[in-house]
Amino acid sequence: MHPLTPDLTTLTDEDLHNKRSELMNRLSQSYRFGSYDMVGQLQLILQDYAMEVERRNKIMLDQAQKTGRLGKDDDSAKDLTV
Repeated sequence: MHPLTPDLTTLTDEDLHNKRSELMNRLSQSYRFGSYDMVGQLQLILQDYAMEVERRNKIMLDQAQKTGRLGKDDDSAKDLTV
């Protein structure tokens, strides 16, 4: 984890995605201006954001599997080819 990355677990999903989008814009600007030291730092911070998104997605997937909303064999998921 990058030392300048805040505690991402306290952010809402919307805030997390908004801040990640903002960082992507800053990364693009840094490339254009040739600030390669900044590019490296932003890439490290963006990795932290990506790991948090992945962590949240895994939690959602696990919860969906436990509640039976995922992986059940229902009529809508069946192959309709004859």
